[in-house]
Amino acid sequence: MNPFELRFQKLSNPVLSPSKEGFDSKNTYNPAVIKHRGTFVMLYRAEAKGEKITGRIGLALSGDGINFVRHPEPVMEPEYGWEKVGVEDPRVVRVGKTYYMTYTGYDGRVARLCIATSKNLLSWKKHGVVFEEFPFEKNGKPNWTKSGAILTEKMESGPFRGHYIMYFGDSNVWLAYSKDLIHWEYEPEPVLTPRGYLVEPGPAPLVLEEGILLIHNEAFWMGGDLIYTVQAALFDREDPRKLLWRTERPLLEPEFEWEKKGWVDNVVFAEAMVEHGGKMYLYYGGSDRYVGLAVSKRI
Repeated sequence: MNPFELRFQKLSNPVLSPSKEGFDSKNTYNPAVIKHRGTFVMLYRAEAKGEKITGRIGLALSGDGINFVRHPEPVMEPEYGWEKVGVEDPRVVRVGKTYYMTYTGYDGRVARLCIATSKNLLSWKKHGVVFEEFPFEKNGKPNWTKSGAILTEKMESGPFRGHYIMYFGDSNVWLAYSKDLIHWEYEPEPVLTPRGYLVEPGPAPLVLEEGILLIHNEAFWMGGDLIYTVQAALFDREDPRKLLWRTERPLLEPEFEWEKKGWVDNVVFAEAMVEHGGKMYLYYGGSDRYVGLAVSKRI
């Protein structure tokens, strides 16, 4: 299947919803999902009723990718000044025997891209903010880098040969490159710009015959409402800065009531895609409150 034929079918109900009480009693959304020894491991953003913390990271397990059992405590919490209000929106990849998580550290003013590593998906070592300084401003605030999606294989040729690459940012998407997945440098010009309000990376990019596929999130103003959709873009395999193609219609858009009404209305926001049984499982946040699942044929 090529990326021009991507079609996802949503499940009509969320696969994860807020608990009655505890650290994830208000919102559960925007998850990373990865398979570990045949088990789906979900790391999701969690918020508690009555708190101002905008994110802890919870963990849930599943054998089928649909029915999840939660770990009773968060596996990551805010600790440092640059994340004192929240650790948010994880994306997780495995390279070798190490898991790499990109996540948002929010201090109440600026959302910064951060990285943590783990061997077991339970205990995480934080490596801090990826870019201490970044010239682009969002809403008048510099150093706003927010999120990143890492390609798990090194570039074999082209200007970034021997490096890993990452698509990062929100409002625009930029390209960063690294030899060790911890220390990154960035290209100064965006590689993907919004056709509406903003664009932001989704799950880890995939290398296909046709190019590098980046499923991403894109928001538009429609009839006075801000609508978040899931889209796709294809970049050149030799030069991952070069955009070849992007979807004209969303892969996903808000349809169900739980996607249209929640903590933030009219949101579908994808961050994880897993292959299972010859199909692709795309996990997304619905209205910043629930976790949804859409399924496609194998890419």
